[in-house]
Amino acid sequence: MIHRICMASDFFYPNVGGVEEHIFNLSQCLLKRKHRVIILTHCYTNRIGIRYITNGLKVYYLPIKTFYSQCILPSVISSLPLIRYILVRERITIVHGHSAFSTLAHETMMIARLMGLKTIFTDHSLFGFADTSAVITNKCLQLSLSDCNHCICVSHIGKENTVLRAHVNHDRVSVIPNAIDSTIFTPKYDNVFKGEIVIVVVSRLVYRKGIDLLIEIIIELCNKYEFVKFEIGGDGPKRFSLEEAIKKHKLQNRVKLLGRLPHLHVVNVLKRGNIFLNTSLTEAYCMAIVEAASCGLKIVSTRVGGIPEVLPPHLMYLSEPNITDLINRLENAINDFMNGVVISPKECHLIVKNLYTWQNVTARTEKIYNKYLFFNNRKSFAHILNSVLLCITSFFCVVVFDGIVLIFRNTLSPSGNILIAINEGKILICTE
Repeated sequence: MIHRICMASDFFYPNVGGVEEHIFNLSQCLLKRKHRVIILTHCYTNRIGIRYITNGLKVYYLPIKTFYSQCILPSVISSLPLIRYILVRERITIVHGHSAFSTLAHETMMIARLMGLKTIFTDHSLFGFADTSAVITNKCLQLSLSDCNHCICVSHIGKENTVLRAHVNHDRVSVIPNAIDSTIFTPKYDNVFKGEIVIVVVSRLVYRKGIDLLIEIIIELCNKYEFVKFEIGGDGPKRFSLEEAIKKHKLQNRVKLLGRLPHLHVVNVLKRGNIFLNTSLTEAYCMAIVEAASCGLKIVSTRVGGIPEVLPPHLMYLSEPNITDLINRLENAINDFMNGVVISPKECHLIVKNLYTWQNVTARTEKIYNKYLFFNNRKSFAHILNSVLLCITSFFCVVVFDGIVLIFRNTLSPSGNILIAINEGKILICTE
């Protein structure tokens, strides 16, 4: 059966990250399976309007500016007419939102539910329960998922986290991991000690990625081993701290800051390295370590979140998120290279290739779509309001007003008056 799917998220190309890669690759595989897919995201600088990217994937860059951390300002009411118009025009049957951080995803799902469409949500992150930001985020997620058809998490620990913080019935949550394109992330010819060891880090340079730990590790290892070098890809607010530490300890020749990398260039950086280091303090699923393992690198990572689920134990060293333990594990990996005790890059690549494929992820996601396409669970507007009211009273007013606006929009601008988009077919075009 053929679906017409709208992927909604604040995070998409030209932004680079795990969520962006997930949406793009899942959409490409769904297109190959003859489904109709569009992307809904906000504008990026001069990238606004309708664009077509690989294999004719249609992207709506909405004329909405970002408010905080690449997300739009929560409004619902102001975005309703435009989002409703697009969903009707494209004859969407399923709205698939991505990332708990994405305001646009939650707003699009809410509007879709008011229109009687099916909604699926994929959670890519882990959250705490104690600090103020976590409490607010969890309450917003609870509101958003109160009437969602189904949720997808990228790891089992992520599922437990979502069930607890969003109060979602575990029967409505499935686990479908991320994947990589193993034809791009191919192994090095060898990964043996040749007088120099390069430790690669590819990550957003933010607090939750453990950049403060990384700074201390760089200083200590560079002082202890003259043959160790670092290559760091990524950008973020912690880059200034890294630059200060490098300048202070005169490590300009030992540490390269590569800045923000296009995803296609990441593989070239990985192939120059011997060890991949991940210092994350929280992680639902780390796609970067899968890409590194596919290129034949030895993985050293913190034992947090869903990371222990990602790769077999013999492919990585797991550490507690502290400097001492991370350095011990890095030294174990360094000694392995010096003594020639490493798994061949080709063997690492084959293990990862057999574990994670986008075709498998797509097939499993498609089963969830099929489950709800003909599942007649369209709920009345009163039922939706009641579901939300059980979560928090203040939000009740927003949904009531939103429902009234939708009714007026349907009256003043009936769906039958909206010009349906033609199916352009497979257009091989990429606009910048």
